[in-house]
Amino acid sequence: MAPMRRLARRVAFGAIVMLAVTPTVQAEPLRAAGTLFAHGDFIAAAKLLRPMAERGNCRAEAMLGFMFETGQGVPQAYDAASYWYRRGAEHGDPRAQYLLGLAYDKGHGVPRDEIAAYKWLNLAAAHAPPQVRDKIARVRNAVASKMSRKQIAAGQWHAMRWPDESDF
Repeated sequence: MAPMRRLARRVAFGAIVMLAVTPTVQAEPLRAAGTLFAHGDFIAAAKLLRPMAERGNCRAEAMLGFMFETGQGVPQAYDAASYWYRRGAEHGDPRAQYLLGLAYDKGHGVPRDEIAAYKWLNLAAAHAPPQVRDKIARVRNAVASKMSRKQIAAGQWHAMRWPDESDF
């Protein structure tokens, strides 16, 4: 596996595990789902996460999206993963923004779009907790290395206008 893909997977898994310890309004069910996920009981974790995600809990949306992307506890479905990532990203969750950026970079569940990938990865790096900010920035910069200066400027422009411009 390429080094950037390994780094991206490590950051994604770390972001998902962090969901279990981050305080929220619905901390107990989310923490319980995170514990179930960490112990490999993916079906039970998905059952706890879905109602929270449907009610708009952005961390639950990100985690459920990850489960759909990886096929853990739910059938693997990139379109469902990108749906939950987008919901979480638009609600401002940096984990969902990061994972949606990766989805755009890979074309998983969404059309491949480097500008959209850069936008969401840039937002994730800006909003991420300090302990993962540099790792996300490295992934964003790896995406930028495949882009022209004009494309990078467009990605930055869209990120600066978010959330007023959620789709472009």
